[in-house]
Amino acid sequence: MISKACLVGTYQTKLEAIAAFEDIELVVIVPPVWNDASGPVQLERGHTKGYKLIVDPIRFNGDFHLHYYPKLKQHLTEFQPDIVHIDEEPYNLATWLAWRQARKINAKSLFFSWQNLNRNYPFPFSRMERQVLAGIDYAILGNREAVDVWRAKGYAGKLRVIPQFGVDPEIFQPKRHNSGRSFVIGSANRRLVPEKGIDLLLDAAAKLPGVWRVQIAGEGPQRPFLENYARELGIQDRVQFDGAISSAQMPAYLQQLDVLVLSSRTLPNWKEQFGRILIEAMASGVPVIGSDSGEIPHVIGTAGLVFPEGDSEALNDHLLNLMRSDDLRAQLAKQGRHRILTNYTQQEIAAQTVAVYRDMLAEN
Repeated sequence: MISKACLVGTYQTKLEAIAAFEDIELVVIVPPVWNDASGPVQLERGHTKGYKLIVDPIRFNGDFHLHYYPKLKQHLTEFQPDIVHIDEEPYNLATWLAWRQARKINAKSLFFSWQNLNRNYPFPFSRMERQVLAGIDYAILGNREAVDVWRAKGYAGKLRVIPQFGVDPEIFQPKRHNSGRSFVIGSANRRLVPEKGIDLLLDAAAKLPGVWRVQIAGEGPQRPFLENYARELGIQDRVQFDGAISSAQMPAYLQQLDVLVLSSRTLPNWKEQFGRILIEAMASGVPVIGSDSGEIPHVIGTAGLVFPEGDSEALNDHLLNLMRSDDLRAQLAKQGRHRILTNYTQQEIAAQTVAVYRDMLAEN
């Protein structure tokens, strides 16, 4: 498996779960760091049992389309895998090169995609995309709308919808809150950007009665605007900006919340692809509220509350109902946890991924 996403320690629990299957020998190649737009993502060696982790510098680090692993050919020649799992979009140079190198050693290959908008890319990425779609053996897609995108682009092969990562319910666990505390509304995004709709959350919260506070995790270009907007609304004393929260810190961060809000808004070039923070919050026994952007309603199902994106009044209504009803919060907390244990654990995601591997090899 080739995956810069697996730099994150908590994500590596999926790798351990995959490696636990008796018929799987897993080697994972990651870079030592990924220069993300929101800041460098350093390798966390959180869960590395049962599989071999190779740390390999990449070229054009931080360039989503152009980065690649210069030593990949050497690693594949040494390991001689049956399957090369390319944890990248099919229009990236890293995917195209890995697909070609897999073919040279007669290994099967698959790509992963979150892409839920049909986008056209310039040459040479358009050509690489066409070649990968025509020659790849399998596709794993992170959401339902991605199926329509890649079918429309000409991919006719086998595919399956599986989220990239689940959660470890032993790490993300419910915790009882002390009575008499403020009602704590949380927002946790890696980047503070307009598409996450955090200004909408501030709008909705500003109209709430009683004792409450909003905690906002994340860093990004919109933070100064949001801080000023909270002042304009007169709620700056009730809004706390907590900065970036690491994956190791996130379970404890979520446990202090009474509700987690993901108020994403669809833009011409962006739509919510999954909303991972939702499954982490539900695993932690935190009721969730999400907009109806992209995949959010499918992730929440009936285990949380959904509102029309951009509608701060509807979001305010949901927040008010949760503030006033201990029973509703308890009910959603229970339903959310059950939904995660049934559908979104790392073990379940790993089992579905291994089923794909077996399906690929069965065709031999």
